[in-house]
Amino acid sequence: MRIAVTGASGLVGRFLTCGLAAAGHEVHTLPGWRLGQPAPLEGCAALVHAAFAHVPGKYRGGEGDDPAGFLALNGDGTRRLFDDAQRAGVGRVVFLSSRAVYDAWPAGTPLPDGTEVAPDSLYGRLKAEAEAELTARTAPGFTGASIRATGIYGPGPDHKWQSLFTDYLSGRPVAPRRATELHGDDLTAAVLLLLESRETGSFNASDLLLDRHDLLAEVARLTGCPHAPPPRSDAKVSVMTCERLTALGWRPGGWDALSASLPQMLSGGA
Repeated sequence: MRIAVTGASGLVGRFLTCGLAAAGHEVHTLPGWRLGQPAPLEGCAALVHAAFAHVPGKYRGGEGDDPAGFLALNGDGTRRLFDDAQRAGVGRVVFLSSRAVYDAWPAGTPLPDGTEVAPDSLYGRLKAEAEAELTARTAPGFTGASIRATGIYGPGPDHKWQSLFTDYLSGRPVAPRRATELHGDDLTAAVLLLLESRETGSFNASDLLLDRHDLLAEVARLTGCPHAPPPRSDAKVSVMTCERLTALGWRPGGWDALSASLPQMLSGGA
């Protein structure tokens, strides 16, 4: 199947393009295309929309000092992309949403599939609005699904824990924290399942509830670093459960996936 992927040059996009190609699909990365421009989607059977314009290093708060431009580029740009997909005869769209659509729920709130959206950032609001836009366009020959993904980790030259590992290995203080995490390969596996499915609506995608203490203790074991990891965090965390994806056969890799990735991440390998 010929699949267009937006945002292919980002960390998440690189996981998607590699995984889709490894599964035997022809991947079209739309070279030179940017949100808001006409998208060359002719001949594509499916679209995975992972592009998002934001200030460097930030998703929440990614509007910087230009919230109007942020809303126009991402909101109007995504609507235009969906228009282009329908005109080009693309039959299936998978949209990369975010757990940020839930951020206004109190910390520690369980988040099963179908939980009402409650964003508290422009980023979360845009993701929720794009989800609704895609669902509203469902018609014969055009279906879509959105993945509410948690934080994505995995090997790459700019992986999410690069500065954390540098600080820890250098002996600088590291604050306690725990958060939900998902390997990029497991996100790709979820995308593949949704491309093959006719299911619509939103799907939670999350795996580990990971404490920095445990992560950095494993880093210490692998590197021989003498520094103590930070204390365990006692912060409440809202955890998504993923019934809809697991019903399709999705099985994320858990701690084994993390352990297998750490040597590459520590060595700087892609």
